Amino acid sequence: MPSFDRIDRISQEVHKAIDAIIRDELNDPRIGGTWSIVRCEVTRDLRYCKVRVSILEAERRKDMMEALKKASGFVRRELGRRVDLRYVPEILFELDTNIEYAAHINQLLKETQKHGEPSDD
Repeated sequence: MPSFDRIDRISQEVHKAIDAIIRDELNDPRIGGTWSIVRCEVTRDLRYCKVRVSILEAERRKDMMEALKKASGFVRRELGRRVDLRYVPEILFELDTNIEYAAHINQLLKETQKHGEPSDD
């Protein structure tokens, strides 16, 4: 079974670099609020990179994803300058809603726990 340690290390470096590029270099007003890059997945041939972005505010998601997709060429060029790779992967931004889903499940569990407690009568 082949080891993918190299791809994992590259994915981590790409994750750090893309996070810094978006936070420091992009000046689009649509990019803001509470967001996080959850994970970067670089393919084994280094041609593509899926960047999973979690955006907390639901009303900002559509605009921010459009801004990120529009800026993907700039992000790719800056990534090429910061990370030394033979091929700079094409950046594909995807919305990740796992954190929101986990928060929803947590809220449901708290509500069930509150309603399931016996009263002191």
